[in-house]
Amino acid sequence: MSDLRQRNIIAAKRMIQESALRLFVAQGYGQTTVEQIAEAAEISPSTFFRYFKTKEAVVLYDSIDPLIIQEFLKQPSNVPPIRAMRNAAKTLGVTLSVEQQQLEMQRFAILNSLPALRNRALGDMVASIDHFAITIAQRADKDSNDIAVRNLAGAIVGAIAAVLLQAYKNPSIAIFESEMDAALARLEKGLDL
Repeated sequence: MSDLRQRNIIAAKRMIQESALRLFVAQGYGQTTVEQIAEAAEISPSTFFRYFKTKEAVVLYDSIDPLIIQEFLKQPSNVPPIRAMRNAAKTLGVTLSVEQQQLEMQRFAILNSLPALRNRALGDMVASIDHFAITIAQRADKDSNDIAVRNLAGAIVGAIAAVLLQAYKNPSIAIFESEMDAALARLEKGLDL
């Protein structure tokens, strides 16, 4: 898939998700229909289903992941992977608009209010290990099945998951950013307490 096509897909998904999150906040998740989301996003319901299979998928979609991976891959190759992730997270924290940050915190609040979705989001992090292992391997010119690469990917995703669990309970961008950096810093030091 071309970079332009991938960027267009990400932009369309983010636009649909933003419309959906606004509706969920205004009228409640259970009271919002796919048709209402499509109307708010100025698309047809069939276009909605081209990007998301279900209403749940809109909440589960993490629009920040592609951006953080992009920032991670921009880091110089001599920067160790955990430091590169810390740098990427800090850069993203500065470059995301206030609206994007607020929408992500609203997504966290919705996930926390719906235990089935929260549990599914945490379960999806297993797939994130595979995806991130590929990203780490690409940056380090290693095999993504190398156990050291997978171990590192799992440790980073685990640190992020621990922070997300707290962010779901108390959605605050300032707390999220500081806790994310602190979690990755502990990992960078070897998980000292």
